[in-house]
Amino acid sequence: VQLQASGGGLVQSGGSLRLSCAASENILSFFYLGWYRQAPGKQRELVAFITSGGNTNYTDSVKGRFTMSRDNAKNTVYLQMNMLKPEDTAVYYCNARKANLKLDPYTGWARLPVDLNFWGQGTLVTVSS
Repeated sequence: VQLQASGGGLVQSGGSLRLSCAASENILSFFYLGWYRQAPGKQRELVAFITSGGNTNYTDSVKGRFTMSRDNAKNTVYLQMNMLKPEDTAVYYCNARKANLKLDPYTGWARLPVDLNFWGQGTLVTVSS
C-alpha cells in the first residue's frame, strides 16, 4: 500500500490549505484513516481521524478549524485546514490501518493481533505570522 500526501506549502496566519492523501488501493479496506503532524523538535501527534463508518474525530487544538473528509471513488482523504496558526507548522502525515488477516485452510479467515499500519511520506505546512 502506498499513501501519497500532497497540498502542503507556505501560508500566512489565518489562511487555508487543503491536504490530500491518495491511496494506492481502495480506502474502504481501511478501518482507520488519520492525519498526524510532527513539528520540529516535537513528537508526532494525531490531528484527526476518520473511521470506515465515516465518524471523524479531532484533536482539541484544531477543532472548529480543520475538517477531514474522504472521497471513496478517488481513494483519497482530505484535511481542510482553515484559520491556520503558526503553531500548526509541521510535517503532516497520513496514516491508514487495516486488519491483518490470515487464511487457515481448516478454520478460515482469522484476524491477527497486530493490524497493518501504513504511512505516507509527509507534506510540509508552514504558517507564517
